[in-house]
Amino acid sequence: MDNITHTLTGLALANAGLNRKTRYATLALVIGSNLPDLDVVWSLGGGATYLKYHRGITHSIFGAAVLAALLAAVIYSLGKRASPPKKGPPLDARWLGWICLIALEGHVLMDFSNSYGVRLFMPFSSRWYAWDIMFIFDPLLLAALIAGFALPALFRLISEEVGAHKPGFQRGAIFSLSFLVLLWGLRTVAHHRVVQQLDSHVYGEENPIQVGAFPVPVNPFEWIGVVETGSAYRIILADAMDSDVDTAHARIFFKPESTPALEAAEKTRTAAIFLDFARFPWPNVSETEHGYDVSIRDLRFYSPTERRAGFVAEFVLNKDLRVLSQTFSFRASAQNPVD
Repeated sequence: MDNITHTLTGLALANAGLNRKTRYATLALVIGSNLPDLDVVWSLGGGATYLKYHRGITHSIFGAAVLAALLAAVIYSLGKRASPPKKGPPLDARWLGWICLIALEGHVLMDFSNSYGVRLFMPFSSRWYAWDIMFIFDPLLLAALIAGFALPALFRLISEEVGAHKPGFQRGAIFSLSFLVLLWGLRTVAHHRVVQQLDSHVYGEENPIQVGAFPVPVNPFEWIGVVETGSAYRIILADAMDSDVDTAHARIFFKPESTPALEAAEKTRTAAIFLDFARFPWPNVSETEHGYDVSIRDLRFYSPTERRAGFVAEFVLNKDLRVLSQTFSFRASAQNPVD
């Protein structure tokens, strides 16, 4: 998820009641809700390096627990030196530790909910896991989180004007967190239904090898289905409210035969990193005047309604199959499938 959503979720957890447990609870929740993304420093090494290390150890159950312990130790150490609070709860080491753990593991859970996924069990396993129910930036969730603070703030202003008791933010925070849980539940049911529909068909006389359904922003019932068979990938727009998916209008990406140029590209560091991450890798090879252009894209992030497609590794080779350049990008121009 985006860092604004992570931050607002941390604030919601604080105002829902955790800020009454110990001093510096809100500070711990805000920092902890964003701390796993310190792996952004790997972006300085380029796209492939960032992909290799992003959402790795800092987004694992073990790594988040270690970061939570470190964060709690730092806040507790600095907090003990501060003067006692005039109001509010005292500094409580036990509650501070639990709150830091909630913040860090909550971040991992929220990132696990989208299609990018996380490596939950690092350093013991580098396997990727993803719930596939949330778009990486969800406008509905963000709106609910903002409303949970904006409406109580408005009521406080009104109460102040009329001289009434000013309400707190707890009810708004509980509303936001309840909306998050309900949205997860709704999207989980819709996702399961679409996956079952996709898996129930035969495609060009071939059974599916694997299927996936990936969310779009706003509408929790609309999904982008991806089906892999032995010869091709198919992109299918699906609606969980429909009785079945429309396979007749699938966009087809045929799998190319292996070529020396593709094999040479797949031996590179960038390809190894990308293929470890990609679930639906579709390669494309084109011959040029000076050699070959090879691209591999993860169709999990393909959007039929946009002119751009995300997550693509690109390679330039000369006639002797020597790799001249290798790059990875999170955004790239889409290529046309065979309809």
